[in-house]
Amino acid sequence: MEVVLADALLARCGDPCALLRAVCAPLCAERAEALRLLLQRLAAVAPPPGEAEALRRAAWEVALERCRPLLRGGEAAAAGCGERLRVARAARGALRHCVQLCGAPLAARLACDALAELAAGGGAGEPALVARCVAAALALVREEGEGEAVAALVAGRLLPALGGNGTALRYVWDGLLGAGGTPRAGRALLALSALADALLPRGAPGPGLDARLCPRFWRVVQQGLTERDGLCRKRARYLLKRALDLSGGQRAQLRCPTDGGDESSLFWWSAEENEKLLQFWETYILIMETLEGNQIHVIKPVLPKLNSLFEHAISGEGGYWLFHPSWHMCIYKRMFESENKTLTKEGILHFLELYETKHLPNSLGFSEFVIGPLMDALSESSLYSRTPGQLMGACPPLGMRLQKFLATYIMLLPGEEKGSFLLKFIQKMTSRHWCAVPVLFLSMALAYIPECKVLGTEGLHALRDVLQCTMITHQILLRGAAQCCLLQTAMHLTDVEKVSLPEVSSFLLSLRPEESLRRDTMLWMELCSWLQVNERCFRKPVTSDFEPQETPSLCQYVCNLVGEYLKTPVSERENCFMPDWFEAKLVATMILLAAEVDGKSNIEWIELEAFLNPLLDVLMKLGSNAYIPTLKTDKSLQLLLKLLLFSCNDCCCFPAAVIITIGFLLFQLKFPALNALVYLYFLFQIGDLDRCDLYLALIPEMVNLCLQVSWKKVPYIKNFILSLTNASIRNLQERNCEEEPKLQEQIKKVASMASLTAVCELMDRKPEAHLDSLPSVDALKRFISFSQFNDVLKKPSYIGEESRYVCAITSVILQNKFGWGKIVARYVRDQWICLRFVLNSFPTLGQEHKETSEMSLSTVERSRKVLQSALEALTILPSDQVLPVFDCMKVLVPKLLDSSEPLCIEAFDLAWKIISSLSNTQLIFWSNLKAFVQFIFDTEVLAVAASAKGQAYAKIKEIIFKLIDMSTTKTGVFNVVLSHCCRSWIFPTVDERSALTNAFLNAGNYCELITEACVFGTVFRKDQRLIQDVHAFIESLGEKCAANVVTESTNRDDHYVRVCAIKFLCLLDGSNTLHKTFVEDIFIKLLDKDEQVSRSRTRYYANSLQHRIKNRVWQTLLILLPKLDQNFLCGILDKVFQAGFGNNQASVKYFIEWIVIMSLHRYPQFLNKFWDCFCYDEEKLKTSICTFLSVLSHFDIILQNTSEKKPALKKALIVVLQWCFNHNFSVRLYALVALKKIWGMCRMLHVEEFEALTPVIESSLQQVENMHGTGNARRNWQRIQDHFFFATFHPLKDYSLETIFYILPRLSELAEDEWISLSKFDRFTDIPLPPAFQWYHCRTELRDLKPSDWSQQDMGSSSAETDSQTEWTDVQKKIIPWKNSTPSLDLEMVFQDRAAKLGKSNSRLIVVASLIDKPTNLGGLCRTSEIFGASALVVGNLHYVQDKQFQHLSVSAEQWLPLVEVKPCQLVDYLQQKKTEGYTIIGVEQTAKSFDLTEYCFPEKSLLLLGNEHEGIPANLIHHLDVCVEIPQQGIIRSLNVHVSGALLIWEYTRQQVIKQKQ
Repeated sequence: MEVVLADALLARCGDPCALLRAVCAPLCAERAEALRLLLQRLAAVAPPPGEAEALRRAAWEVALERCRPLLRGGEAAAAGCGERLRVARAARGALRHCVQLCGAPLAARLACDALAELAAGGGAGEPALVARCVAAALALVREEGEGEAVAALVAGRLLPALGGNGTALRYVWDGLLGAGGTPRAGRALLALSALADALLPRGAPGPGLDARLCPRFWRVVQQGLTERDGLCRKRARYLLKRALDLSGGQRAQLRCPTDGGDESSLFWWSAEENEKLLQFWETYILIMETLEGNQIHVIKPVLPKLNSLFEHAISGEGGYWLFHPSWHMCIYKRMFESENKTLTKEGILHFLELYETKHLPNSLGFSEFVIGPLMDALSESSLYSRTPGQLMGACPPLGMRLQKFLATYIMLLPGEEKGSFLLKFIQKMTSRHWCAVPVLFLSMALAYIPECKVLGTEGLHALRDVLQCTMITHQILLRGAAQCCLLQTAMHLTDVEKVSLPEVSSFLLSLRPEESLRRDTMLWMELCSWLQVNERCFRKPVTSDFEPQETPSLCQYVCNLVGEYLKTPVSERENCFMPDWFEAKLVATMILLAAEVDGKSNIEWIELEAFLNPLLDVLMKLGSNAYIPTLKTDKSLQLLLKLLLFSCNDCCCFPAAVIITIGFLLFQLKFPALNALVYLYFLFQIGDLDRCDLYLALIPEMVNLCLQVSWKKVPYIKNFILSLTNASIRNLQERNCEEEPKLQEQIKKVASMASLTAVCELMDRKPEAHLDSLPSVDALKRFISFSQFNDVLKKPSYIGEESRYVCAITSVILQNKFGWGKIVARYVRDQWICLRFVLNSFPTLGQEHKETSEMSLSTVERSRKVLQSALEALTILPSDQVLPVFDCMKVLVPKLLDSSEPLCIEAFDLAWKIISSLSNTQLIFWSNLKAFVQFIFDTEVLAVAASAKGQAYAKIKEIIFKLIDMSTTKTGVFNVVLSHCCRSWIFPTVDERSALTNAFLNAGNYCELITEACVFGTVFRKDQRLIQDVHAFIESLGEKCAANVVTESTNRDDHYVRVCAIKFLCLLDGSNTLHKTFVEDIFIKLLDKDEQVSRSRTRYYANSLQHRIKNRVWQTLLILLPKLDQNFLCGILDKVFQAGFGNNQASVKYFIEWIVIMSLHRYPQFLNKFWDCFCYDEEKLKTSICTFLSVLSHFDIILQNTSEKKPALKKALIVVLQWCFNHNFSVRLYALVALKKIWGMCRMLHVEEFEALTPVIESSLQQVENMHGTGNARRNWQRIQDHFFFATFHPLKDYSLETIFYILPRLSELAEDEWISLSKFDRFTDIPLPPAFQWYHCRTELRDLKPSDWSQQDMGSSSAETDSQTEWTDVQKKIIPWKNSTPSLDLEMVFQDRAAKLGKSNSRLIVVASLIDKPTNLGGLCRTSEIFGASALVVGNLHYVQDKQFQHLSVSAEQWLPLVEVKPCQLVDYLQQKKTEGYTIIGVEQTAKSFDLTEYCFPEKSLLLLGNEHEGIPANLIHHLDVCVEIPQQGIIRSLNVHVSGALLIWEYTRQQVIKQKQ
């Protein structure tokens, strides 16, 4: 009805504005409600266009002049009068509709008025209203359905107003930091920053709240200081500064209450300590602000201030902390979570070092910090790298400091807290996926903690969980070392009174004997001693029924363990499943330990019988008791097998008493186990295959026992094997007439073939048993030779099987690990294992007992069919079961290579395909690779293929290079190939001379293998280099780390490839014609390799792959040099000299110079060839003259074997003197060094012809020696004389493997992964060095030297080429002329390395500023380019970098941005080169076809060409551009400063790339 009346009233009145004013005249309750109703209807209907503005003005007037005054008193003022309350409510409604009519301006006006009144204390009489307002504001701040924009608006407008209201401020404070819970740090800091003027006023403090006295406030600030969001950190620093300014200005006396009972307050201030406090907090804020830069070169100088913070924080009296330790933790946590890993590492090292030597805070917060942020940071593997100054094999700094820190901290903790801290620490190691390197060093740190008994059962279980974590990694040595450390941790830290022996044994079982815990190690002895000392101290198990007796508790526990193990529950039916091997392994391990501990106590062997009696009782009944449970049988045989494996393992020295006990008792029982095996075998026709494997695995171990203990029992073993073989052959020869074979029949065949396989393998591995003389062996050979291979068993039918036992077995096969496909694969694999035995012992198939000179046609055909079957087997067998097929192919292929080459090539291809598919599997790859290599690189296969020079020969060479390529990504592949080939070529298995000759012929036919091996090695990624470093560190521990003793040396280090090749070459005899020819061929090929690298890269950088290859080439040539005769050397020496003319790195120069010196020393008649090298024009000599002058500095060595020295000295003096006056300073230095040496020789020989030159030469040398001043000339003269090559190095006395491969690379500052120590030559035992080899160690004088700061320069005569190129690897010195620069690929690698070091993104933008000639513009561009991550800045002249104006604007950016010099005249060539590298050339120029900057999409590889300040881009360069881009302009002036233009384009490129990365 009201709506109808309002509409009628509006319809009758033509002017709604006048109607509104009339209604408002005296505003009573009825009029106010009518006004609300009219405004509601006006807001609901759109007004006519002409009346809208007038209506808005009327509504504005009504709102501000009529309605707002009525609401100032609030509802509380009107509560006593019903009339006034009606007016207020109607006015509120009218006001709401006025806002709808007037829009945002009126709403903003009303909001400002309301906020001002609220800030002035309005609403004091209405606490409910204020509380609702605060709740709404906090709800928005807490993100309850709203976003960042709304929260920022609330913080910017509403919260400051609430802060001015005392009542509201208290509500806000309680809502933010009260008991109800604090919002997340970002929102809490947003709100607190908005309230800073109220909480932390800049003037005199008010009577209200003081945030400084609230612990929760400081916790929020600390949390904000370490947030990942930069704005959040900035707000936290702002609040901290406000609090400090307030406290310092007031000279306040306050102390924040302690939070949770901590010793020190989170914040306090004292007027007496005002200056000291200000100094502390100013330093603190400086550090936090510096960390925002995220660049280590900026932050590192500030890190020492952390030490001063520490000094301020700790009182000298009792080490009391004046400042809460959590403030220091904020700094370290900020560093730990930095994106820059270098900064993270510096922070961790500083933290560990500081807290290792100072007083550590004893607080829960500190312990939580160690277990939380510190351990999170320690999980990063890259932090454990060595420092540049450390040698290979040294412990990384982080590992050493972690050990000292943890030991120090644990010792300072109260006794009751040590256990809980260590438990949490160990549990943290299991809470996430840790890489192998961090787990190793954390485990090592735990092992180094001094002995303290603090861990109980839970701690032991946590250590066992960490052991399980170590199994994830494929790095076996790292895994084993971590296990050793964890076992030491358990022994050092476990309180034995809190753990039981079963718990200890369960923990020990988690260790792998093949990786860590084995008897012949120091760790084993330490464990035995620990058990012996504590055997009466262990907690009694809860289920233990026995009382302590005189018998040692360990012995008693083991006896009880064996008895409990062999107990089997009485069940209604037999269980067809095999018991788990875990229990058998546990019992066998504890027997072994008990025997060892008892041995220490001098217990007689009869005591050991107590351990074994329960087992022997069961074994004795196996042959006589038909009702013994199958489970008990299985468990007893499992335990027997484990014990026999321990006793017969060549790598494990099992206690002699245990062997004797087992052997004596078994032989006394006349092998009941074997009787049971035969009996059970025939019952096993329908049994599961696990049980079959168990029984068959016992056979070789029983044979081993016979051979070790009693040869008299060997006939008994032979009879058993005879019956087993005959029975198996009969089973396999049976033919089933039924269409659907039954399960038991098929399983019977599988078991029979497995039995034959066991017999064949036994005869292969134990020839000393002479089992091949058995009559059944001939039958076995005949059966295998003429059987059908790859015979696939048909899947049996299960219909009609009524036997309960058969049904159970069927379930096992169908549901357990044995699917029928796996059973068939096993059956086929066993056939090939048997065939391998037959081929190895009886290679001519079809000829039984006589050998013939030529194979009959039937035999060849049979071999071909077998090879075809082998190819078929490779296609049907799983990749992990092809090993025996490879072994058979190795025998077959040499016999068929001539007659069936296509078939053999097919075998090569298929075998390679399988090996390639296995390259990502760690467990089975290496065994299959070894078999593949033995097959492909068999001596006979290589010889036959090489003699025909056909497709097989080409295919083998193709496989060689495929294997080399694979080894660049999978370390160790090339090692396997090369080791096999070198051993088979130099040490053939046949002792005949013809075999030796034929075998070595393969080395010449496949010399590419040796050539590539001599230069093999990739530039490793950082993660690969880290693993190598950690391996070297573990190996350096020697026997202290049991993993070094236990784990098999795999020789998979890439260094072993070159070590193998070098040792192979060292074994060659120069007097042997074949060896001599091979050495000469290798020498020529290596020289060609060097020339090829030099042609491809005229300039290469230190430690690049090209540098390393050249270095390896010349190292090998130096090794071969003594094996060359005069005639060959005469023909090849010119190539050596030509290599010297090249522009080589220092290490390569040293080797070239060394080879020249030794060649001239051996054959002085070659000196004329050497003098010819000085006769070339200066242009050719400018890059090489220093090389030849360095040779003359050792002229005394060269003339050592010459009787006529004076003519040579005269010639040398003439040559050297002319270079002493060269205008290049470096050349003069080298010439003067040579002159000093030659002139000294002349004086010793008293050469009269040179007397006229004596005053001149001696005065010149004296002037050089007595050079005045402290400039570069004097310093460089002293440096070059002290350089190792001229001062200490002796080309003859220092000729050794150590000098060539370790000392000289180290002294020439080659990358450390190029240093090959003598220990690697010692450890690589596959190829021994000759017994008479004398060139092994270098002299002590050279070994003790350190790298010199003089770097051999071999630059040209022009000053523009004298810049040191060897400093390219220094990240702060990437300033190079373009013509001397690296090609694009290497340059990009350097830029990526730089970006990784600085934690910056990697850009593909090149900024070319060669046309700009003002240093100010160039300096600004340099700064802009560096900030936005450009990959390089190209300038016209590098001298601009030294200009003060440039440096003033660049603010050191040139130290972090690669600068390339391209002169304006070279720009055309440079642009064309970059086009070929895929760059788009973009010019900043206004042309008819230029693109608008806002519309252009930059390619990733962009080159930005900037024009000259006055002329822009010259016309001759415009047509070389791919595109022109212009900046849209709105003003009258039509040009921007070139720096500004460049900055705009650089930013636009960066912006687009950032968007692409996010997408």
